[in-house]
Amino acid sequence: MLSEAVKQEFYNALISKSSEYEGVFYVGVKTTGVFCRPTCSARKPKYENCEFFQTAEQALIASFRPCLRCRPLSHPNHVSELVRTLVEAIEKNPEKRWKTRDFEKISVDASTARRQFKKRFGMTFVQYARARRMGIAMKQIREGKAVIETQLDTGYESSSGFRDAFSKIMGTAPTKFGKHQIVLKSSWLDTPLGPMLAIADEKALYLLEFVERRGLEKEIERLRTKEKAIIIPGCTDPIVSVESELKAYFAGKLKIFKTPLHLIGSPFQKCVWNELTKIPYGQTKSYADQAAAIGKPSAYRAVANANGANQIAIIIPCHRIINTNGNLGGYGGGITRKQWLLNHEKQTM
Repeated sequence: MLSEAVKQEFYNALISKSSEYEGVFYVGVKTTGVFCRPTCSARKPKYENCEFFQTAEQALIASFRPCLRCRPLSHPNHVSELVRTLVEAIEKNPEKRWKTRDFEKISVDASTARRQFKKRFGMTFVQYARARRMGIAMKQIREGKAVIETQLDTGYESSSGFRDAFSKIMGTAPTKFGKHQIVLKSSWLDTPLGPMLAIADEKALYLLEFVERRGLEKEIERLRTKEKAIIIPGCTDPIVSVESELKAYFAGKLKIFKTPLHLIGSPFQKCVWNELTKIPYGQTKSYADQAAAIGKPSAYRAVANANGANQIAIIIPCHRIINTNGNLGGYGGGITRKQWLLNHEKQTM
């Protein structure tokens, strides 16, 4: 039974369309008989016409039907069929240079494709397709193929156009691209608490964060700069692995992640992160406990800073660290998500 204070908190989140509460609660609207997610764009009901539920199942049992606008039975920001169709089309022919008539052939409006891709990936469809082509070009050049051959293979008749496009996406001209340049791929993963971004190479995961984490763009730029890496859309074995493990984790069926990680940080930060992974599933520790565990009991503030610099959410469980007085403390993905993760783990121990 939810307290009046919690109901009011949920209603405030509903009014502000707070994405931090995605997956945390659902609202049933008595006047329409539908239930929605917190970020639904429909007109907001009065407080007295709301019923709040912690799971979609509870709302269904209470005889509410799912809203057709926000689709509460799917993941937040779940990929649309249009986006899925276009991504599959790119993968079938990644060298293709898309024109307006190509959209017409598959009965897709080009402006709709542009808008939905921008919302999903932070780039337009054309930018996505170009980045995919450049990924192929990069691979061919790494394997020793001549630049002119690569240019023609990826559909560029103009060498200057190919060079400019390559340089803009990859950060260097194709003739200067070396075999030892690090290439990372990024992919959007749907979860019950909202989308997450995974970045990995062919061997390990470098970053896993909620897409809405404050300062994520700076994190990605630091990663790119520190590793002297190129980040392009795509998928790798570690991304496939972590997506599968996250599904099992959110279903309450996985407690230990096995996806290999590549940690980027100082020796002290790595020590702190390693200690985080030792906190048992469903349990919490304080910053002071963590500082004592690494043999630096007075360094709890430094420990807190290191936790904040963690770029592998959930797997390196900084959400299991709380204040000594029992308050939740901070969390990059938002306090509401932190509370949800802690509750989820306690309930599925």
